[in-house]
Amino acid sequence: MEGLAQFLPIILLIVVFYFLLIRPQRKRQQEQVAMQNSLTVGSRVMTTTGLFATVVGFMDDDVLLEIAPGVETRWIKAAIGRVITSGEETEDPDEVDAEDAEDADEETVVDTPEKGDQSTKKS
Repeated sequence: MEGLAQFLPIILLIVVFYFLLIRPQRKRQQEQVAMQNSLTVGSRVMTTTGLFATVVGFMDDDVLLEIAPGVETRWIKAAIGRVITSGEETEDPDEVDAEDAEDADEETVVDTPEKGDQSTKKS
């Protein structure tokens, strides 16, 4: 009985690790594999490196992605991070640049290294 009491904390620690770390990770991994296997032509995807593309075909265990009109690249399915739904589409980069330019026109921050002081000048 005394030997069991010594191993009880170790057993409890293993059980806690299983339910808090191992089991959720295994579930996420299974969901990721299911998502990668359910890809269809025309799906908008984001790779694990952050590249947005459209699925245009499949070759063996690889996926052909179109990253720009007429530009196709070949990726392994494991490189697909997630499928992008229509509600998740990112903003148009031209709109973001235009907003940034308007903000920059309104306020300019000048850093003077000698004084370490920042002043704001309105244009």
